[in-house]
Amino acid sequence: MSFTTTEPPFRFRQGTRPLLISMPHVGTHVPPALAARFTEEARQVPDTDWHLERLYDFADALGASVLVATHSRYVIDLNRPPDGASLYPGQSVTGLCPVDTFDDTPVYASSGDLPDDEEIAARRDAIWRPYHQQLQAELDRLKATHGTIALWDAHSIRSVLPRFFEGKLPDLNLGTGNGTSCDPALAATLLDIAKSAESATGYTGVLNGRFTGGHITRRYGNPAAGVHAVQLEMTQSSYMQEKLPFDYLPEVAAGVQPHVRRMIEAVLEFVERR
Repeated sequence: MSFTTTEPPFRFRQGTRPLLISMPHVGTHVPPALAARFTEEARQVPDTDWHLERLYDFADALGASVLVATHSRYVIDLNRPPDGASLYPGQSVTGLCPVDTFDDTPVYASSGDLPDDEEIAARRDAIWRPYHQQLQAELDRLKATHGTIALWDAHSIRSVLPRFFEGKLPDLNLGTGNGTSCDPALAATLLDIAKSAESATGYTGVLNGRFTGGHITRRYGNPAAGVHAVQLEMTQSSYMQEKLPFDYLPEVAAGVQPHVRRMIEAVLEFVERR
């Protein structure tokens, strides 16, 4: 089956300070011809990282560059390696072009609707490669301008997903590729902020727990070269309604947003000192 899309693969806003915020899973667009092959459930794109641009609405004021996906992760997952290799071998995961949802239900209405290798390659060329080319280009620009820089990969997920983890996920899940993608001192500072949020408001935090950072964090983080990458996977219950219609809850978000902003400010302070 062929693949075409009329939507650009990303939105990008260039900032003035040494930080790029990437949001690879906020996109909701599915081209109509592809959506026609989906189940009714999948057409609702329930596994979207909903409302992160709104939650991070302070990013522009802080001078960060922001890169935002437009297409649903069901079209192609921008936080997976281009060859589709598993990020967590031995654990249940979704693929580069997912065929099942987080609830382990089918994305496609029938087996005949599944994408073949040619279609996956076309999606990769149309969406995955341009996103990563823009990401790399902005990191290169920031590196040339500032010397030491940071990449923040912003994510959110439902707080209870038996397919992937037992019980309720901690609210603030920091991932640094098990210590390989950023300076340990920066990771410790961010964990301290998460722990202070726990003592102040009850939000729970962890470093390199169930989520240690996806392809973007692992691929681009290189602290020895002055590129510090961190992933934050947040529980959606911290700021929104986790079921349809997936509404943003301003009064709930107001509790966690200041802590997320403190993390971003700490990242900027860290790299700008260097």
